[in-house]
Amino acid sequence: MLVAAALCPCPPLLVPEVAAGAAAELEALRAACLDAIGVLAAARPDRLIVLGPADEAGRGPHPQGAAGSFRGFGVDLEVRLGAAKSAPERELPPSLSVGAWLLSRTDWADAPVEALGVAESLPRDRALPMGRQIAESAPRVALLVMGDGSACRTVKAPGYFDERAEDFDAAVARALGTADIAALTALDEEPAAALQASGRACWQVLAGAAEDAGLSGRLLREEAPYGVGYFVAAWS
Repeated sequence: MLVAAALCPCPPLLVPEVAAGAAAELEALRAACLDAIGVLAAARPDRLIVLGPADEAGRGPHPQGAAGSFRGFGVDLEVRLGAAKSAPERELPPSLSVGAWLLSRTDWADAPVEALGVAESLPRDRALPMGRQIAESAPRVALLVMGDGSACRTVKAPGYFDERAEDFDAAVARALGTADIAALTALDEEPAAALQASGRACWQVLAGAAEDAGLSGRLLREEAPYGVGYFVAAWS
């Protein structure tokens, strides 16, 4: 059963070494993420699963001890998903590397942890049952859900400006902040893809996991500093 969830954005710029001189710009967002993870610890889960968007190479399960790095972003920094004596050969995708980095900032040791890379294109009719299966995998399951909103809020955004982006992100913020499962389930796949919202599929996996959990939500942070919608929320 799902007992808690933390929702965080996944730009590598959250990691100060990657952001370098711009690190201070995301300090409040970083602090909110750590607060959300504190809600997971307080729920005393038996199992923590980190969900994040991934390309084909990074999709599927990643066990505790899996390693990721930020070398692709010009920084010789490696992270590990929880503690393990040896690291599996397959590397974490960037979104899960950011999740592992956040957990390392909290010295996570409250439950075994593993991760799941999710295709951004995963349709809702597959995402929802995936979430239900995750919720049934242990008596007390917690989720750390990584994912960004639209990437089209300004002309300098990665996806350029799209007038639909602000309304899309506002709807997502409301849904995440109130644990509105129906609203997350109803997110339309085509507009989400057009707006480059990487979190849509992971949020719908969460919706499936939370169907019978009776959780309430709280929005801890919402911003779009680089034309990309970033949200931090906690469900408990």
